[in-house]
Amino acid sequence: MHSTKVSKGESEGLVANRVLLTLLVAALIGAALLPFAAMAPNRLVSGQSVGLVSALLAWQWGTLGLLAVLLGLCALSRPFSLPAAYRLVLVAAPLWLLLVLYGLGSYADRALEDASSAARISQGAAFWIVAFCPVLMIVDAFQRLHTNLALRSLYAALLAGSVAAMFALDVFDGLAILREYANNRELFAAEFATHLRLVASALGPALAIGLPLGLLAHRRSGARGPLFGLLNFFQTIPSIALFALLVAPLAALSEALPFLRALGVKGIGATPAIIALIMYALLPIVRNTYAGFAGVAATTLEAARGMGMTSRQILWRVEIPLALPVILSGLRIVTVQAIGLTVVAALIGAGGLGSFIFQGLGQYAIDLVLLGAVPTIALAVVADFLLQILVAISKPAGAR
Repeated sequence: MHSTKVSKGESEGLVANRVLLTLLVAALIGAALLPFAAMAPNRLVSGQSVGLVSALLAWQWGTLGLLAVLLGLCALSRPFSLPAAYRLVLVAAPLWLLLVLYGLGSYADRALEDASSAARISQGAAFWIVAFCPVLMIVDAFQRLHTNLALRSLYAALLAGSVAAMFALDVFDGLAILREYANNRELFAAEFATHLRLVASALGPALAIGLPLGLLAHRRSGARGPLFGLLNFFQTIPSIALFALLVAPLAALSEALPFLRALGVKGIGATPAIIALIMYALLPIVRNTYAGFAGVAATTLEAARGMGMTSRQILWRVEIPLALPVILSGLRIVTVQAIGLTVVAALIGAGGLGSFIFQGLGQYAIDLVLLGAVPTIALAVVADFLLQILVAISKPAGAR
């Protein structure tokens, strides 16, 4: 790991890491006051709340208590040095997370042994808090240690592999969300593929349109104001309203031009969803493209001209490579945004993971909602992480 840079103020006083201490306190309060799980006789009933201590075995909540004490010590100025404390967090926090996940799965198996086949075990509010807080602890520790990308990627792969191993060992099969998945396995695969297809279908055209517009905004200052004004206007329209506004014009267009209808252009379905996603994606792409080109130093361009490079050569060999990290940062924003907005597209018949969310809301089945929501969040996190890697790789040597 790289050496840790610590400010003087950070090491003064009793508390050395206020972020870690805040997350730990939040997790403990959530575990003490909120339900860790819920057992219901069927999928439509909220069920009876179960606390963390009641749900977990003695060795499980006891180990969590010891990890909490260790994390609490890591938040203090003593007994550990700051680098050692951050490294201990990177050991204790994932153990906390994996133990919470395993504890919930094992509780579901025990609770369902003598229950009816319709009984459901769902996650409670405390579960999400005590599972999410250690993730934030890990992120905070990596940021403070200034570790390199390769080490972060290896760490993330090991943690993801541990969670995947739990799924492979059927640790979570007793949970209601996994039962919903088992009942909708084929449909889930189809809707997941549809979700990915909608996102990809929007990002491609958005890049094809946005990159030239960003370069135009850099080259022509007069076009910058009207262009950004129009794109900002698109962002002010609520997503549901924009989807709805596109239905009538596209329906009329497909009726007037039969060849468009034959190509699949309709008032509902994928077409209005993709158009709306493109409209929302343009502003971050155009703005980051403009910022990337504007960030290229004038002295660098002068040096390139002095070497006899043509304008085209300067664009492709100098400007684009230097602007690429900023452009990819815009793509990262757009990708995560599109993954989330595609959920809403299910309201106009476009499909995707949002279908489970709205179906679950209509049936008052929270586990069906989670079947659509949790994979969407996971997909956004994975996409964000992968694009962070691309951004880091695209930076010139020596750049931070």
